[in-house]
Amino acid sequence: MNARVDPKSEEASAESETVESVANAPAAQNAEVAPPARRGSRRLLLMISLPLILLFVGGYFYLTGGRYEDTDDAYVRQAIVSISSDVSGRVVEVLVSDNQTVQKGDVLFHIDAEPYQIALEQAEASLAAARLNVEQLRVSYETAQAKLSAAENVLAVRQKAEDRVISLTDKGVTTEAESDNTHLAFQEAQSNVALARQSLAAAVAALGGNPDTATDDLPSVRAALAALDSAKRNLAKTTIVAPSDGIVSNVENLNVGQFVSAGSTIANLVETGEVWVEANFKETQVGKIIVGQPVSVRVDTYPGLDIAGKVLSIGAATGAEFSLIPAQNASGNWVKVVQRIPVRIGLEGDDLPVLRSGMSVVVTVDTGKSLLDELL
Repeated sequence: MNARVDPKSEEASAESETVESVANAPAAQNAEVAPPARRGSRRLLLMISLPLILLFVGGYFYLTGGRYEDTDDAYVRQAIVSISSDVSGRVVEVLVSDNQTVQKGDVLFHIDAEPYQIALEQAEASLAAARLNVEQLRVSYETAQAKLSAAENVLAVRQKAEDRVISLTDKGVTTEAESDNTHLAFQEAQSNVALARQSLAAAVAALGGNPDTATDDLPSVRAALAALDSAKRNLAKTTIVAPSDGIVSNVENLNVGQFVSAGSTIANLVETGEVWVEANFKETQVGKIIVGQPVSVRVDTYPGLDIAGKVLSIGAATGAEFSLIPAQNASGNWVKVVQRIPVRIGLEGDDLPVLRSGMSVVVTVDTGKSLLDELL
């Protein structure tokens, strides 16, 4: 038989279930609301602490920064010498090629020496003629001395005759004609002495005012000696040599038979001795840079290689002051251009890599003082 279910009991059971569900609803809601409250507190903590941490870290780096000043506007520098000829002429021989390494004194090329050899021989002949002329002047001086001595002797004789005639005339012994002749001869002797003295003075003047002066010390001979030295120098300068150790460049256009003028640049020589870095720092950076501070140099050609150096000197003016057309910062120019000041940096170490003039580098100067150090 099937059991009969009372409808009233079913209704009571349904009501009890409804009451239990309503009673358990707040507990379920509390269980679901509790996790969002905890996440909100964490979020608030992060929102407060993260800016503080960032502010602290930023302040630390700001206060401890400023010790190092760097720039990538820096380049390797080497002395570049312009090679030129001191004399004009045609090139007869070229002994070097472009980018060839040479030592100081190595012959680079020759200029036709024949005209300068002829000039040297002419200078030698002029010197010989000057010395011969001096010897002739010495002979003239000695001749003038002898003539003066003879004229003075004649004058002494004429003087005695004049005195005797005057004495006899007073006594009335001599005739007037004899007295006139004697007096005329005496005056002639005086004139001869005067002329001889003038000739001697001229001979002395021709010898520089001092007859005992050495031949090579006389002006005419010294001029001839100077001309000879100049001719020798010009002849020697027809051979052009390297002024220092280095690498020859821009010599590819020099050809045999080409005429070169004195003083014109023929080639260039990049000296391989001293190497330095020229760093162009902003004017706002050089305030803490002083001579002697350590420097780290990184060459673009050699990544990862740091070369030690130190500050050698700081430019006396900005780079714009030395340009051919300096920038005019007029009052109407509303854009302020930051100027750069060249700083010379010497490289240290004996095992430096191959560095060529013009290579780009990055320079970092250790000033030794951060912003915090300055504030303290």
